[in-house]
Parts: sequence; C-alpha cells; structure tokens
Amino acid sequence: MHHSQLIAADCVSEVIKGHNLNHVFDRHFDHHSHITPQQKSIAIFLAYGAIRFLGENQFFIRKLINKKITNKKIEALLCVALFQLNHDQSNDFTIVNEAVEAAKFINKSWAGSFVNGVLRNFIRQKDNLKSELKNDEEAFYSYPLWWIQLIKEAYNKDWESILLNGNKHPPLTLRINVRKINLKRYEEKLKSESIEYRVLGDIALELTQPIPVEKIPGFIEGEVSVQDFGAQLAAKLLDLKDGQVCLDACSAPGGKTGHMLEIADIELVSIDQQKERLYKVKENLERLQLHAHLKCADLTAIKSWWNEKLFDRILLDTPCSASGVVRRHVDIKWLRRPRDIEMFAKQQKIMLQAMWQLLKKGGKLLYATCSIFPDENQRVIDDFIKEHSDAKEVKWSVDSKYSKYENQLIPSENHDGFFYALFEKN
Repeated sequence: MHHSQLIAADCVSEVIKGHNLNHVFDRHFDHHSHITPQQKSIAIFLAYGAIRFLGENQFFIRKLINKKITNKKIEALLCVALFQLNHDQSNDFTIVNEAVEAAKFINKSWAGSFVNGVLRNFIRQKDNLKSELKNDEEAFYSYPLWWIQLIKEAYNKDWESILLNGNKHPPLTLRINVRKINLKRYEEKLKSESIEYRVLGDIALELTQPIPVEKIPGFIEGEVSVQDFGAQLAAKLLDLKDGQVCLDACSAPGGKTGHMLEIADIELVSIDQQKERLYKVKENLERLQLHAHLKCADLTAIKSWWNEKLFDRILLDTPCSASGVVRRHVDIKWLRRPRDIEMFAKQQKIMLQAMWQLLKKGGKLLYATCSIFPDENQRVIDDFIKEHSDAKEVKWSVDSKYSKYENQLIPSENHDGFFYALFEKN
C-alpha cells in the first residue's frame, strides 16, 4: 500500500500547489507505467479522499506540528494517512507503518520517524482533536471560508446539507437511450446480472454500487449513458421537436449533446473550444450512433463558425465555477478564488448576449451552469432580462422533492447542483 500512498501524496502535493487533479493524474500515470491497476485505483481513491477532506487534514497537521512543514510531499503524505485514519476502514497500525515506509522514499534521513511520531500522536489525541474541529468551520466542513460564507448567504436553511452533500461520493446515474431500450427492459437486464439499482425517473436510474463503465450492461452498445440526474433535465427543458435546427454551445464532454439527439430528430451543431474535449463528444456520439456537426471554435467569434441560419433551440451550458459538482471534482473548492466567480459571470454575460442574436423569434434558449453561486446564475439572468425586452423567461417546474429553489437544483443524494433558466424570444 505504501506505493499507492506515495503516488497519492505526489498528486495531493501538486493540488496544494494549485494544479488541477485530473491533469496531475494524467501526467503521473503516463510517467509511471509500471504501476499495477490495483495500485492505481487505490492511489486515486486516497488522493480524492485526502483532497475532499483537505481542510480537516490541514487542521490536524497544524495542531500536531509546531512549525510549518516545508516539504510539501511530506505534508501531502500526512494528509493521505490522516484521511485513512479518519475515513477509511483499514487498520490504524497498518496505515501508520505503510506511511512510514512511504516517507522513507521521500526523504531517507528524517521523514520516516517524523511521520511515525505525528501519526501516533494523532491516534493518541484523536478524540480531543476531533471535538476541537467543530470550532473551525473551514476544518469541520472542509471548504474555504469564503465559499462557506457564500453558501450561507444564498441558502440560509440548506447551507449545511449542501456542504455535507458536496463531501459525499457522487452517485453513478444512468440515462436510458429511448431510441434503443426502455426503462422496463433495461431493469430486466440489470436484474438478470444481479446489479442493484434504484429508479430516479422515467429514463434515469442509479446503480447502488459504482462499476467501471465498460462493465455497465448495454453501455458499449449505446443503450445507456452515464449522466447525473440533474444534468438530464437540460435536454428535457429545451422542448425539442423533430426537424428543429439546434445549437449545443460549450458541448464537451457531450452528455447533453447525446441526450438532445436521443429525444428528437434535430439538426444539431455542437461547439467546443478545446479540440481534445470535442473528441470526447465525437466518441460519445459514435457509441450512441448519433450525429451532430462538430465545430472546434470560440463560441463568441460567431463569424468563424456560424452559417447564418438562425436556431430554433440553443443550449448554452456556460463555463462556471463548477461549485455544484464538487463531489465529482474535489480539487475545485481549493483551486477556486473569489475573483474567479466575477470572471465567470462576465464571460457568461458575453456568451449569453452573443447566443441570443442567433436565436429565431419564438425560439428557446436554455442558460445552464453546474454552479450554486447566485452571481453566476440568477444575477446573470436578472441583468439579461433587464437589457432585453424581447426575452421572456419561461418558468419550469421540477418535482419539489428535487428542488425548492427557482431555477436552481442544490446538491442532494439524487443529483448534483445545477442552474437552468429558459428563455423564449418574442
């Protein structure tokens, strides 16, 4: 296990320095081709856990060590081991021993005995330290204070459940491709393979135990896709009909693109600025045996990609803080800064303005984010409506057990956090 701890510590130290976790994993596993699949999956699990609870881990480290640790890898290794001691089922004695072995690879002379001392000290004081945790919100909830503050202001009743849900493992939800199979027939498939699940909606179900995508029955054949239940709302809200000309703006990785094409026979233009992300859309559509016109372009440089044919429907899924999906992207809460929210909001307004010009009279545009911060959501929408007399907001309602906020889904056991505002052009 110490190999996995060491790899996880490497990745965690990179995130502490400000790097994106997925990029860190890609780089890391490219360089270390000798890692076994089991070591890799344990390392990923440990890195996710250590970062998910980084606020808590760093609090314990501050309490246990008088001076600041200068060696970031040792700090990261302690975060990994503390995560295991607090949230993993392994034996304490084994965790400490393996961490001591891992530390020797980082610095042969002093690291092993240092890590041993800190972790044994933690085990002795565990109960006291855990009760002290409650007095420090950043440590107790494992989010930066500014983030906690924003959530409290926006959701005075639900702020705590939002933070706690963001620290849970995300559900593995499937969307059924109605062109190939229906819910009842797909349920029979799962039952025949003894795969446990629960039904969320007419085309959505959640697998009780996450399994690799290639092992999901019917996935390779395009009968189902992996997509959060909240994300499945987008294509439904668009009110798609056969023959419409539609735009999926900022389409990668293509979950919503595929869903739009499953619902109706539309002509779809799908745009993303990043080539490698657009390739994911292409792969997704090939698996589903569906077709869209893929364009790699800057959305707001309209002349570079638009053929001057107005759209009946536009899905504008804008870049955002991704604050609604932190349980899937645990590094986001530590990498984001308050000023980023302002920057995203500015970008969102520009995009919305640009896309509105491309919509037919009587057409509909859905503004979507995976954020739960009002500055990127309702405030952008309020400004837009003030400035556009031809924009009428179409109110949508969702089952109240999924949302009690207008336009906003908050993270829950059923879905991540999403914002949707639907407009019709007069």
